[in-house]
Amino acid sequence: MKISVETRVKADLGQVWDAYNNPADIKQWKAAQDDWHTTSSTVDLREGGAFMSRMEAKDGSAGFDFEATYTRVVPKKLIEYRMSDGREAKIEFAEHSDGILVTVSFDAETENPPELQRQGWQAILGNFGRYVEDKG
Repeated sequence: MKISVETRVKADLGQVWDAYNNPADIKQWKAAQDDWHTTSSTVDLREGGAFMSRMEAKDGSAGFDFEATYTRVVPKKLIEYRMSDGREAKIEFAEHSDGILVTVSFDAETENPPELQRQGWQAILGNFGRYVEDKG
C-alpha cells in the first residue's frame, strides 16, 4: 500500500531542495511531534548513497535511526530511496506559480495503521514547509 502526503512551499526551488537535503536543516524540521527532534543527520545525495536521521523523544525515553539508500536522484526534481526495511519512497518537487509542491509517496509499514502513518509523515512535511518559509 502506498501513502502520499504533500505540501506547497512558498520559496524558490533551490531553497526547497537545499533545505530538504542539508543535514543541518533536516535537524531543524524533521519531527512529527513537538516532543521529538532529530539529533543527527547525514546525507550522501547520489544514487547508491545513503542517508540517516536519528530521531529521539526530547525526554530521552525513545529513539530510532531512519536510514535509507538513494536509488534515483534527479536534482531539484525527484528523489527515490529504499528504506532499511525494504520499503520504498519517492519525493517529487514541482514548480507552480504559487510555490513548490513537494509530494512524498511511500510504502506503508505493517506496525501502525495507515492513517497514523499518513498523519506522521504529513506532520513532518508540514514542519518542513513552515521551516523553509520562515527561513526565507
